[in-house]
This record gives sequence, C-alpha cells and structure tokens, in this order.
Amino acid sequence: MYREFYGLNQAPFGITPDPEFLRLTPSQEEALASIVYGVDQRKGFVVVTGDVGLGKTTILRFYLDKLATERLTTAYVFDPNVTFKALLGTIYRELGIAGRPADVHEMVNRLHEVFIEEYRQGRNVVLIVDEAQNMPVETLENLRVLSNLETSTDKLLQMVLVGQPELAVKLERHELRQLRQRIAVRSTLVPFTEGESLAYIEHRLSKAGASSASVFTRGALREIVEHARGVPRVINILCDNALVNGLGCQKKPVTVRIVREAIADLTGHVRVRWLPWVWASLVAVLAAGALFLASPYRELLLVSAETPAQLPAVPPEPPRALPLAAGGEDWVPLTDEEVVAAPPGPAAGEMTVADAPGATFVATVVVQEGDTLFKLARGVYGFADEQVLRRVLETNPGIKDSDTLFVGITIRFPAIRALGSGKSQLP
Repeated sequence: MYREFYGLNQAPFGITPDPEFLRLTPSQEEALASIVYGVDQRKGFVVVTGDVGLGKTTILRFYLDKLATERLTTAYVFDPNVTFKALLGTIYRELGIAGRPADVHEMVNRLHEVFIEEYRQGRNVVLIVDEAQNMPVETLENLRVLSNLETSTDKLLQMVLVGQPELAVKLERHELRQLRQRIAVRSTLVPFTEGESLAYIEHRLSKAGASSASVFTRGALREIVEHARGVPRVINILCDNALVNGLGCQKKPVTVRIVREAIADLTGHVRVRWLPWVWASLVAVLAAGALFLASPYRELLLVSAETPAQLPAVPPEPPRALPLAAGGEDWVPLTDEEVVAAPPGPAAGEMTVADAPGATFVATVVVQEGDTLFKLARGVYGFADEQVLRRVLETNPGIKDSDTLFVGITIRFPAIRALGSGKSQLP
C-alpha cells in the first residue's frame, strides 16, 4: 500500500518469518550454528530457547530453506501439544512412511528400521519441534525412547527442540532428568542491541530498494528502537504501521510524531513525556511548600485560613500599571483601567488569574487535552488575533508550535491593551 510512496519494491516489514530478509545478529548466528553442528555431527538433542518475537522460527526456516542438504530427511512439528502416539503419527506422515502400526511399541520398531535404511544410504533424519514449550511432559519424556535409536557410533535421529524460555524451565523438572542429560547442544537467543536494531531496519529497507534515511528521520528510528526493546517482531509491526500512517499524512520521511501515533494505536495509550518546564513547575511547587512549612508565620497563616472572620479587613491595594517589553505600538504600559482580567464563566483550560500587584501577566493556564493557543487566548482576553498570539508566544519561548500544545504545560498570558473599536472582535 505504501511501497510506491516510499520508493520500495516490496514490503520490508512483514510479520511472517521470511528467510530472505534475515540478518543474523551474533546471538542468532550462534543459534543457527548450534543447529547445523548438532545435526551434522549427529549429536542427538539440540535445544534453542528465546523469548517471543526474537526470530526462532525465522532461523528454522532459513536453516531448512538455505542450509539443509539433499542428504537431510526432515520431519517438522509445529503443534507439539500432542500425545507421544500422535507425535509418532506426525513423524510417519512427514516422512511419508506407509503401513503405520496401531501399537506404539511397533511404531517405534518400524521407525528404527526406516532410520537404519536412511543411515545406510548416507542420509540423516532430523525431527524439528517448534514451540516445544507446549509439548506435554509425558511426550517429552518419551522422546528419550527415540533418542535410543542409534548405531554403535551415531544417533539415527537428530531432534531439534525450539521454544520459549518456559521450555528451559520445563526441562529442569525432575521427571525429565534423563532427557536433560541427553541434550548435547544448547543455545539461547537474546534481544537486539540498539546498534543491531538500527542495522536490522536498514538491512530490511535496503533489501526493499530504499535506505533508512529516505524513509525515517533519525528521531523516528530512535523512537522505534526505544519502544521495540530489541524484539524484531515488534520492530516489524511498528515500522509497518508507521509507514501506513505516514502514507495517510503524505509525510516523507516518517517523523517522530507519526511513530508515536503508531505506538499509541498499537498500545492503546499515549506515552507521557515530562517536559523541562513541567519539571521546573513541579520543583517550584515543592520549594514553595517547603518554605511554607519552615515559615515562622505558618501557624498564623493556618489560623487565618480557618477563622477569616477574626482578622481585620485590609482594603485591597489599587492595581499598578504593568510594565511590558517592547513589542510594537499596541504593546504599551497600561493604565489602571486598561488591565485585562480573565473573564468569569467557563474558560478553556484550568486557569489561575494573576491578581498580585505589579504582576506582568494576567493569567496562567494549565493546558488540558483539546486546548489550542487561540482557544486559550480567547478565553483569557475575550478576543484573539495574530498579534495576541504572537505576544503570548514571545512570553512563552518554550512553545515552538502554536498548533501543538502538550497537556500539562503552563502558559503565561501577558497583560495587553484591550482592543479598541477599530479592531475586530471575536464572539
């Protein structure tokens, strides 16, 4: 769907295990080498474990498609949650053995004859069990019976068990100790490092006829790698969804914002990022609280808050003129009558009106979801235009884009001269 837009000759981030896109990390090379060595040297049992999505099945497919020789006879089991007798039936079917006996003992004897004949012809029989953590303990224990099929020098059947970490836990059970002693080769897959993740994305895009720089920004790649945590399946899914979103936005290359939208779509929630001024506001609040607790007037303040009627009334000080920085003919010091206060009633955002004498701004607003700078300015001043927005942005240099406000930040609204009749008024 997005291939033409991004200049790709094929989809690079499919979720099916495609050996054509395999780029081996050191951990995957070790796992593949363990399979090759264990089978070629007729070691009997090989066990490969790794967490979900690390590429175990892809390695198996690569081995069977690219490395298996004509002298290899393979039985592949992808649903091992079966009884031992059903497993034997699968082996018969995979190897094309006719005349299957009804008795388990006779089935094993017949397999022994077949394996010996394969051995005489210089062929090697291998049983590959994918998702082996799902195999019942009793069935696993009976695999030991098949491992006893051997000549005086070589094993007649090689068994490769591939599964999640639960397989390693299951093999530690006491009833499987005899099987555990027969495991000759073990290997464990680990997640990609950051460098391996970036190289993995670049490799797949290169195989599809593009480069990472033409498809993703650096920030987007960092966001993908950080979220995927070294799991190639997650990398594939996230990259694919980000490219779909990028096509919808007609954005090339894919940006950090598009990747974050893809993450939100996949996880069902948006990751909260604490911006520097949010931390600064939090520190200021905590510092003010500490000063209040240490103040010698703390008890008096608490009493006055609880019993305001007992304190003498103090007449409010008249507002002073608010000095402003230079910003054009409309931005001049105000008289007492010209100070704009936040209007009562429902206003955008969570508002606190600055009513302290000498304040240089009339309100601070904590941004809520759905707020825009235009909407907040109109709620504070009762009107908003380009000059108002420009003045607010000058007062809040941390805001880089008036159309994108992060929830939780605080915006200061400076005191400005109320617009006269010559200016347009907003409803």
